[in-house]
Amino acid sequence: MKKDFFTYQAPTTPFSPALEISHASGNYIYDIHGNEYLDCVAGVSALPLGHCHPSVTTAIKNQVDLYMHVMVYGEYAQKSAIELCKKIASHMPEPLQMTYLVNSGTEAMEAAIKLARRVTGKTEIISMEKAYHGNTMGSLSLMDYEERKAPFRPLIPDVKHIKFNCIAELNLITASTAAVVIESIQGGAGFIIPSNRWMKALRKKCDDKNTLLIIDEIQPGMGRTGTMFYFTQHDIIPDLVITGKGLAGGLPIGALTARAIHLKQFQQSPMLGHITTFGGNPVIAAAALATITELEESDLIESVKFKELRFRESLIHKNIKEIRGTGLMLAALLPDDRFTTNIVEECRKRGVIFFMLLFEKRAIRITPPLTITEEEIDKASTILKEVIEEFYD
Repeated sequence: MKKDFFTYQAPTTPFSPALEISHASGNYIYDIHGNEYLDCVAGVSALPLGHCHPSVTTAIKNQVDLYMHVMVYGEYAQKSAIELCKKIASHMPEPLQMTYLVNSGTEAMEAAIKLARRVTGKTEIISMEKAYHGNTMGSLSLMDYEERKAPFRPLIPDVKHIKFNCIAELNLITASTAAVVIESIQGGAGFIIPSNRWMKALRKKCDDKNTLLIIDEIQPGMGRTGTMFYFTQHDIIPDLVITGKGLAGGLPIGALTARAIHLKQFQQSPMLGHITTFGGNPVIAAAALATITELEESDLIESVKFKELRFRESLIHKNIKEIRGTGLMLAALLPDDRFTTNIVEECRKRGVIFFMLLFEKRAIRITPPLTITEEEIDKASTILKEVIEEFYD
């Protein structure tokens, strides 16, 4: 399987471990050799309920027995998609009550960029330094990492970058700015949390300049920070919210939520202002609806802060200089970046899966399913500390 993987499946890095997967269940992944791995990455925050949660798999099977794809997005009324949009609306502040369902977070961001320019009649987009919103052309344009952008230029024009969490640089938002795009917590930069003061100042500046505020909740959303969506902890109302990753419990999805008066602009002048064949797919919508419902009805979101504390207490070590993030979106920072990849690889060999971050090379990603137990937190932390000790001894 590994040989065929490298022969036929397009690569993304020169160092893929090519773990040969047999099956996955709960908080564990199993390979074809019978090895068990405690998953502390959750498909890069895409599995809030762990692997193959019965509520999700049952919803998928029930929907498959009824129908799968029947028509492109927006033409037919399909119950699971309608109920999902209603469920998302119930967790959003008014007036954010309409959702456009797509196939991934980056597609939702592409739609958001288009919509912001359409609604405002302006072209300038301001994004943050060290931002990550995806890798399609529009999302890539929002990134300031030139090493990744240069081979694909020209990208979309009129994109500027300012420092995340810096109040002084909010003055760079002007009447010419169509939208400001932020991650509610910066992911690739090292799980950087914004200050409440900055978030409120950003909202006010956008209001003053008739600028839309787009918040990317793709990774922090779905209960990972102790609330369904992290931005709600700052008592602000954005204009557009992007969700994805964990929304469908392991299936591909993205969603753009906004005011109805804004999203309805996609339906005329031109008609089909944004269109997708498989967005709102009933099987994926059923999985998403089951995921949100399980998060609502269980105590998983309420347990997140306690589990965060357990990780923080269990990961006290002289060579873990800081634990960034909040909830179960954590990053353990090493003294330097010499051994990050090696430490992740060695932990995997010992049965625990961690991962790296895009920009902050010293960081060990810790984003397990919300279903992780206290005993599993202790196990993962013990192995990580043992491996760090060996490399920095």
